[in-house]
Amino acid sequence: METKKVWFVTGASKGLGLALVKKLLAKNYRVAAATRNTQSLISEIGEKSETFLPLELNLTDNEDVRKAVLKTVEHFGQIDIIVNNAGYGQIGTLEELTDEEARANFDVNVFGTLNVIRNTVPYLREQKSGHIFNISSIGGYSGNFPGWGIYCATKFAVAGLTESLAEEIKEFGVHATVVYPGYFRTDFLSKDSVKTPANPIQAYETARNSEQAHLNEINGNQPNDPEKGAEALIALSEVKNPPVHFLLGSGTSEFLDAKIKIITDDAQQWETLTVSTVI
Repeated sequence: METKKVWFVTGASKGLGLALVKKLLAKNYRVAAATRNTQSLISEIGEKSETFLPLELNLTDNEDVRKAVLKTVEHFGQIDIIVNNAGYGQIGTLEELTDEEARANFDVNVFGTLNVIRNTVPYLREQKSGHIFNISSIGGYSGNFPGWGIYCATKFAVAGLTESLAEEIKEFGVHATVVYPGYFRTDFLSKDSVKTPANPIQAYETARNSEQAHLNEINGNQPNDPEKGAEALIALSEVKNPPVHFLLGSGTSEFLDAKIKIITDDAQQWETLTVSTVI
């Protein structure tokens, strides 16, 4: 009987991450589940076993990530599929967010992802197989969300580095996919999960309206089920040639179409000026 692959999932204690871990275990995969505090994860799933390894992880500490990856390989004997899911939303216009607020969001969403990539790719490269899922956001494809500029920038960065990663590792038989989730019914938009600016500027009426809409209206009414999102990721992991880009959830294709139209319209309108640089 084929030995089930080993998954390494960050941000595993809630939302899409927790749904994915539960689905994987139900399908007899082996899972290393990383989170800042394993207590809630253990209460949801159980203690360490032959198929489950809860890991307490400071994603922004490269050495801590290295040790967590090593523990995974020591426990299971291998590591096959990586899901960089950990991250948080930072609301605030570019003017009002402090340097510390902006950098903190990049530290987790971007540099935390890079820490995991840096420490897992050697194993995947050596075994000449594997798949890395980097969870971006539809806000990592379309950034026209007032008051979400820094968060969108982190997710654009995740998308960009995944494109490069896919090209870098394909010669080793390893795949990389950037996932753009839409609105999923998780606690991502709850006041305990999303961060708001410490020094809001009330003059930004559009941004404040967007903030309130996300926290008070969209939160709890998202159209997509995280369990079904988890099933989609598992399905992608089982195909021979997975995509580099994957839209996840109802409503995401509308953002795709709208941005393509915006870019195409701008390119056509300004084409004469674009090509005016020819020598």
